[in-house]
Amino acid sequence: MRYTKDEIIARLNKTLAEGKPILTSGAGTGISAKFTEKGGADLIVVYNSGRYRMSGYSSWAGLLPIGDANAIVMQMGEREILPIVKDTPVLAGVFASDPTRDISYFLQQVKNAGFSGVINFPTIGVLEGQFRDNLESTGIGYQREVDMIKLANEMGMFTMAYVFDPEQAASMAEVGIDAIVAHMGNTTGGTVGQENVIALDKSVEKISEISAAARKIKQNVYVLCHGGPIALPEDVAYVYERTDVDGFVGASSVERLPVEKPLEEATRAFKSLKLSKHK
Repeated sequence: MRYTKDEIIARLNKTLAEGKPILTSGAGTGISAKFTEKGGADLIVVYNSGRYRMSGYSSWAGLLPIGDANAIVMQMGEREILPIVKDTPVLAGVFASDPTRDISYFLQQVKNAGFSGVINFPTIGVLEGQFRDNLESTGIGYQREVDMIKLANEMGMFTMAYVFDPEQAASMAEVGIDAIVAHMGNTTGGTVGQENVIALDKSVEKISEISAAARKIKQNVYVLCHGGPIALPEDVAYVYERTDVDGFVGASSVERLPVEKPLEEATRAFKSLKLSKHK
């Protein structure tokens, strides 16, 4: 079922009032959505990167020109995730910089499909250097993500945004974002996690700067953290103890890392069994 912005905010405020953090979970498969909901996730997000992540590839594959990001999210949502989720708001990862789509029309399709909100993913914010400069100078940069969030807000959808620095946090807060996610880079760990990430204590500094910039403009904005060295529950606890964040967004942390090793171990356990005729 689709939830209104006010209904989602009421649910999240209830979670915080109970002294619990907000947990947002990425879902690249129906089984991920089914069991993260059972585990108590407050929000579920459908990213195009989830399709690649749960196929065994790096989440960064979702940033490559190997598929229509928005079409993939719609297909995953309509056929795999939304039908199996019972009582949790589901958000769509919207690629706002797609120049071939009328984002206003697409957001209405997202809403009609049953999504309760949106997040800016894939995001230009992860890119740097000349490629990023070229995108920005040709009008398909991060500002399109800000504009998309503004439009989604006007349509009454719950809005969440990945931000990478205080300036982006402020820009999103100015257009009324409901929740910002301080993004620390691709999640480390496992077989396809990023190896070179910032130190955990450095991420605490960045998250605090991002949080302060957003709350200076919109005091009641939810601030969540994600990625980089914040991979395991103990990493998240470290951030909770040292910042004013309201929760965590887990994608690889929730649906990839928890299954890689157990799947391998289960397979090895079955393979190690002996047939009676060979004993």
